Amino acid sequence: MPIISLITKIDCPIEVAFDLSRSIDLHEASTAQTNEKAIEGRTTGLIEMGERVTWEATHFGIRQRLGSEITAFDRPRHFRDSMIFGAFERFDHDHHFAEEDGKTVMTDRFDYTSPFGLIGRFADVLFLKNYMTALLMKRNELIRNLAESDPAKFLP
Repeated sequence: MPIISLITKIDCPIEVAFDLSRSIDLHEASTAQTNEKAIEGRTTGLIEMGERVTWEATHFGIRQRLGSEITAFDRPRHFRDSMIFGAFERFDHDHHFAEEDGKTVMTDRFDYTSPFGLIGRFADVLFLKNYMTALLMKRNELIRNLAESDPAKFLP
């Protein structure tokens, strides 16, 4: 099972990075290339502990739905979204935040299992892990840019 770990340093208060990371609206903006939309559950604003969201998006030319739930929440240090249904066999996405030298260090840990056994593991090596890493990096870059320039755009 692949694990993607990313570290992003952001020049902003920890609470700003934490809240931007759980913004449904920012998530949609960061995935415009896949036309990802929140269609059920929490569909706008900041997602909270125990809340669910159903996303609809097009990946690899296939329209898909994925449901996730916030299964851990300790503002402003950590939250986890876990898949409840979708294309993966399973995933847990942990978002960790720490303060260091007046900046926020945001660490993503995306731990997943692809479907279809050996075929899924082969897809991970060929393209899926790189694809997911690029999506997460794009999202983190948008979070960083907004946190350092215009965080109010996606915060209440």
